[in-house]
Amino acid sequence: MTQEKNNKKTIRAWAMFDWANQSYNMVITSTIFPAYYVGITQDKNPKGIVSFFGHKYVNTVLSNYVLGASYLLIVVLLPILTSIADYKGQKKLYLQMFTWLGALACFGLFFFKMSTFEFGMICFGLASVGYCGGFVFYNSYLPQIATVDQQDAVSAKGFIYGFAGSIVVQLLCFVFVLGHKWFGITEDFSAQLSFLIVAIWWIGFSLIPFYLLPKGVPNAGSHEYNVFTGGFKELAKVWKKVKQLPLLKRFLPAFFFYSVGVQTIMLVAANFAAKELKMPDDDLITIILIIQVVAIIGAAITAKASEKFGNVRALSAVVAIWCLICAGVYFIANANQFYVAAAVVGLVMGGVQSLSRSTFSKFIPPNIPDTASYFSFYDVTEKLSIVVGLFTFGFVEATTGEMRDSALVLDGFFVIGFLLLISLLLFQNKQTAEEAVV
Repeated sequence: MTQEKNNKKTIRAWAMFDWANQSYNMVITSTIFPAYYVGITQDKNPKGIVSFFGHKYVNTVLSNYVLGASYLLIVVLLPILTSIADYKGQKKLYLQMFTWLGALACFGLFFFKMSTFEFGMICFGLASVGYCGGFVFYNSYLPQIATVDQQDAVSAKGFIYGFAGSIVVQLLCFVFVLGHKWFGITEDFSAQLSFLIVAIWWIGFSLIPFYLLPKGVPNAGSHEYNVFTGGFKELAKVWKKVKQLPLLKRFLPAFFFYSVGVQTIMLVAANFAAKELKMPDDDLITIILIIQVVAIIGAAITAKASEKFGNVRALSAVVAIWCLICAGVYFIANANQFYVAAAVVGLVMGGVQSLSRSTFSKFIPPNIPDTASYFSFYDVTEKLSIVVGLFTFGFVEATTGEMRDSALVLDGFFVIGFLLLISLLLFQNKQTAEEAVV
């Protein structure tokens, strides 16, 4: 039976997954965990040198490497798992599996302290795997639940739900972190309690999309094949089709390069503020909240801009702003300047993520049975960009001793992404003109 598109109940359920899992992105990636991590690893250890299974690392370099390794694992696994999911029509099952992995790993972070450092870093990496792995199957629902003309708005709605949910979680955790004395607990325990709150919030609200989202549609037909053989065949078939789609083929390289910058900045911003600007945890959390609030506005604005100017043109403008922001990070010298940069980042952060997802969705061929395999190329491109970005950022910092130098290197990726988007726009305009002549 064909799934009804643009069903408001289904779309709300889909957006609730963003509401659920962005708690991880806010607390673990952006605010409380980075501050907690830098705090405990530099306590009585100003240089922040940590030992991980017998090897010595700078604390922030190690966290970047662990995140990079988790994304690399996703890059290896997802093309296979998504092709199997499409082949068997099981993308909801994989969505559930990765979500449970991420939530349970956040529960493990509740026990993270220096005496359990290796265990804590493993949980940190697994939480990232769960978050990223679930997102590819979540994203693949977009063309299944929304028609092409509604995909920009629906994609933006997902991100708006996510930003709003993350703000609620952050404020809840904020109560314990800032008011730990009122509750008779230590500041460290209040941070650990925040990780537990994320785990409960993440899996709790994910039960809504688990129940209401449609199941995948098998692509295997009536024949029975070995699931792994069928999965690889499906992946090869999709890859062959991707290479034959001129817009999609040109969009993915551009998406890769600007994502190196976007995703890395989002992941290291908290560490930059804590380490380079010596900003206290309270200010850091406030800044991230500002980013999330402004990101809601940014996602809505870019959705409207894409309607008026087209997706690629709107994306090009947003990435151009990112180029300027990243270059400006090198010169940030105080908290006030960081506040200004954070506000601008928030405005373009929601826009670039939302519009990238819906643009890719529009470039996928219509009326295919299931889309997880197609979105695996989108998510693998994004995750591979994060791997490159994090290892580049970590390597430059380890080599020069300056996170600012790492930010300057990232700006080169933004510039390349912008130029590739302009090339895509020119090709798209040429294609449209030729079609008009015909």
